[in-house]
Amino acid sequence: MLDNRNTPNELDEMFPEQKALIHALKQSDHHFAKLAERYHELNRAVHRMETNVEPVSDETMEIERKKRLQALDEISEMIAKAAAQG
Repeated sequence: MLDNRNTPNELDEMFPEQKALIHALKQSDHHFAKLAERYHELNRAVHRMETNVEPVSDETMEIERKKRLQALDEISEMIAKAAAQG
């Protein structure tokens, strides 16, 4: 199993200035916590595909990358909204 230090694009890496806010949202917002977990799972799956740990077709990889991007977009919006609220 790969650990987070070897997996690129983790949330802490994508939003380094928002680590505390991400942690707080995971604790206080059930939807955000579930979404963050989904992103984490998708990110690790895509990483395994990209490094041929789990070889898949290009089409499958593209589908999973799009799912990861959709989750990241929603997470980004939620972080921005929470940051704006203080």
